[in-house]
Amino acid sequence: MKPRGSAISGIGTYVPEAVVTNDDLALGLDTSDAWIRQRTGIRQRHIADELTAASDLGARAAAAALDDAGVLPSQVRLVVVASISPDHIMPATASRVAHAVGAVNAGAFDLSAGCTGFVYGLSVASAFVESGMADHVLLVGAEVISHLLDWSDRSTAVLFGDAAGAVVVSATHTPERILGFDLGNDGSGADLLSIPAGGSRLPASHETVDERAHFLKMEGREVYRFATRVVPDSAGRVLARAGHAVEDVDLLVPHQANLRIIESAAKTLGILRERVWTNLERYGNTSCASIPLCLQEARSAGVLNPGNLVLLMGFGAGLTWGSCLLSWAATDRGIAGGRPSDRGGGKAEMSESSEGAGLT
Repeated sequence: MKPRGSAISGIGTYVPEAVVTNDDLALGLDTSDAWIRQRTGIRQRHIADELTAASDLGARAAAAALDDAGVLPSQVRLVVVASISPDHIMPATASRVAHAVGAVNAGAFDLSAGCTGFVYGLSVASAFVESGMADHVLLVGAEVISHLLDWSDRSTAVLFGDAAGAVVVSATHTPERILGFDLGNDGSGADLLSIPAGGSRLPASHETVDERAHFLKMEGREVYRFATRVVPDSAGRVLARAGHAVEDVDLLVPHQANLRIIESAAKTLGILRERVWTNLERYGNTSCASIPLCLQEARSAGVLNPGNLVLLMGFGAGLTWGSCLLSWAATDRGIAGGRPSDRGGGKAEMSESSEGAGLT
């Protein structure tokens, strides 16, 4: 028997119903559908209403993941929420999610690592399980980024969408398990992607509100250069540490920030396009929710099956990066948060909570 390891035992997602297309944005911004698609690959995104917070989406995805894993909320010993759009600076959004799903025996905290948050969170969940501190950890990536966007800023307003994705990480003694991580950070680029005001460095004031400093700001060109440089290197390191080659990878699931970044990383690594999963066109950048959204869609489409070698890649504010290599373990007990569907033309027709899927 293999020593105790950790594996994703269940997955769930939730996406708001309202869809905002590029043409909708063009009504109020100096932009067009063609301009946005050419530079980002995005066609539409889902947007939550003004009364909905990250914990609301996260709780629904979390409940679906627990049901998919067949794990009772009372069996969960830790709830981690990764987010760039938490409900509050404090308390932790994870506290609200844990309460909402009935995880009464769990500790709870938030994790802030930009859009790399899901990969960072997966490393935390894996460590807790493999150390024996928990048999089941609930990891949630939950975002209502629309509430933090300056909708007059074309450089950011066209990029992001709202969504939540959650996984249950459980103990296992099978070969299908999480195999390793590579995590990194370069704080010299911290100001390239940030929400400047609202914390202890720049508390809220009339001046910060007038300067619109409570909205997300990004130096897109510099972030692009950073991502195309560090992401393939990180992926190469995690593969080498696990004793695998690029050719062994069945599915690459990158953070969904920009189609050009994804294509550049896949080309640098030498991974065939048909092995790269994307949903950027339909959701935009959903930050910490993007990877679990892709995982659920890939499984629903029959592309992701037990034993498949899966490479996850993320990057984001910090500037952070992270990669994870795993042998997929979650069985197809029914797709949590959406209905299973037949795949056709590279897309899968899904319910409200998980719309469409496709390989690049």
